[in-house]
Amino acid sequence: MSFRLDSRVALVTGAGRGIGRACALALAEAGADIVAVSRTAHQLDELAREIRALGRQATPIACDVTDSERIRAVIGALPRLDVLVVSAGTNVPEPLLDVSDQHLRALLDLNVRATFVTFQAAARRMVESGDGGCLTAISSQMGKVGAPDRSVYCTTKHAVEGLVKAAAVELAPHGVRVNAVAPTFVETPMTAPFLADPAFRADVERRIPLGRIGRPEDVTGAVVYLASDAAALVTGTSMLVDGGWTAQ
Repeated sequence: MSFRLDSRVALVTGAGRGIGRACALALAEAGADIVAVSRTAHQLDELAREIRALGRQATPIACDVTDSERIRAVIGALPRLDVLVVSAGTNVPEPLLDVSDQHLRALLDLNVRATFVTFQAAARRMVESGDGGCLTAISSQMGKVGAPDRSVYCTTKHAVEGLVKAAAVELAPHGVRVNAVAPTFVETPMTAPFLADPAFRADVERRIPLGRIGRPEDVTGAVVYLASDAAALVTGTSMLVDGGWTAQ
């Protein structure tokens, strides 16, 4: 079975930075043409230059994925879509008793509602084409466990894990596979503020049996694998990339 993605088109949300950016580059290195979606046009332009330097096509699209009409229109206009990676997401760590309505709405809106809408639009496109495809959500180890100051984030990632399972069962007859990749703490712009606290960073490293915080490149192998023919019988699963965090 091949891990190559030649002639396939992959759309990645949250592609401007962090895990999403690394996934877009890894999919391109595996042979896919990339539709890169993010709110930040200048970051997408830089990414597109790197993808084209690899010999692949790149289509940067500035889009806020919480705008349901816009993301549906973007996906509906694509002449082809084989792979979707939903990496757009956010977190606001705070004690459960202090969570504001504003933060609750923001995390549910981006991490859950936008993920659902993007999945739905991509699945519709794949089913209509009759060619199948692969949907992958970047979840989290916090979709498997709980942690202090992460009540809302855990809520959203557990929801994503449930969506993956239900969508996988429903879309399997159409040849659309649905999976998640669940990383531990990864060095990204989103995690940088709290990993900058030496005590917090040391505690995270202590809890990861492999002894280090992840890099975006640690996540991309699982994403490429799930998108490839090597994972032809893999659907409805969540692949942990957590350095052993949840094995304890």
